[in-house]
Amino acid sequence: MGFKEWAIRRSINSVILVILTVAFNFFLFRIPVFLFHQDPASTALFQVRDPDVVALLRKAWGLPDPDEVAKNPWLWLDYFYAYMINTLTFNFGYSFQNFKPVANEILVRLPNTLALMGISTFAGMGIGIVTGVIAASRIGSKTDVAIVTFSLSISNIPIFWIGLLSLLIFGYYLRWFPLGGTVSVNAPTDPVGRFMDYLWHLTLPAAVLTLYTFGGYMLLMRFNLINVLTEDYIVTARAKGVDERTILYKHAMKNAFLPMITSITLSMALFWTGATLTETVFNWRGLGRYIFDAVTAQDWPVMQAVFYLIAISVVIATFIAEILYGILDPRIRYD
Repeated sequence: MGFKEWAIRRSINSVILVILTVAFNFFLFRIPVFLFHQDPASTALFQVRDPDVVALLRKAWGLPDPDEVAKNPWLWLDYFYAYMINTLTFNFGYSFQNFKPVANEILVRLPNTLALMGISTFAGMGIGIVTGVIAASRIGSKTDVAIVTFSLSISNIPIFWIGLLSLLIFGYYLRWFPLGGTVSVNAPTDPVGRFMDYLWHLTLPAAVLTLYTFGGYMLLMRFNLINVLTEDYIVTARAKGVDERTILYKHAMKNAFLPMITSITLSMALFWTGATLTETVFNWRGLGRYIFDAVTAQDWPVMQAVFYLIAISVVIATFIAEILYGILDPRIRYD
């Protein structure tokens, strides 16, 4: 089987996997109804007393009536069909919390999350790869020990504690950065001033996320490069008198970077969902905070939408990683 045929087959498998994930999503969030006959609308409609209003809201949310479903279980097929069509067309319904369309709220919050996660992910990735190369090229030295020790120490500290500590020092005591939010209440109305105010709020949470994430990339790059530097072709190159700089950057780096593809593509797939704890600590109006609020409020539509988008992003990222492996590494064979 050639690369083209394999890519087509993997594309079909990915589409099937997405459909199965959507179906699993339907049953996952309806387990309380299936097993315990709980009414999911009771959480969202506990203040509503008018039965006509309740019926309209049930229809808008696609929520089942446990009594009707218990009498006629075949009604689940109608709910399942409507759910599949709506989800595959990105119609996620209305939030329990504010009665706003979930898709619109995601689009409003998405730029904030992309800004925060994009900057921190790429910065953490770049710093991690560079420091990983430095540590691997000087394995056993004081520089290597210092880099590994620092990255392991930071990675094992809860990120919410780092965020709270940074707010205490740089926000409360030094007053270099705001204590939270996306923009100031009295932010300038002109575009340049408002953008600078936005960057002022963005800097501290982005720095905390960068500090927290770079260690994983550093350790992975260091491990891969150390393994490559012990390969026979590297030993042969050294025996031929090739200088270490050429060996490191021309021969070893390319092969050491290949295992990083999976980690990088999965990071790219998940960074749009935001960093829930970081966005909550810094009160950043992104998707991570949206997910946290949805979980605490048992907001079905939001949780279903987020679960679906995360799943489809991971499927796409995995497919892209496999394609890149096939392009960058000619040793891979497709059977």
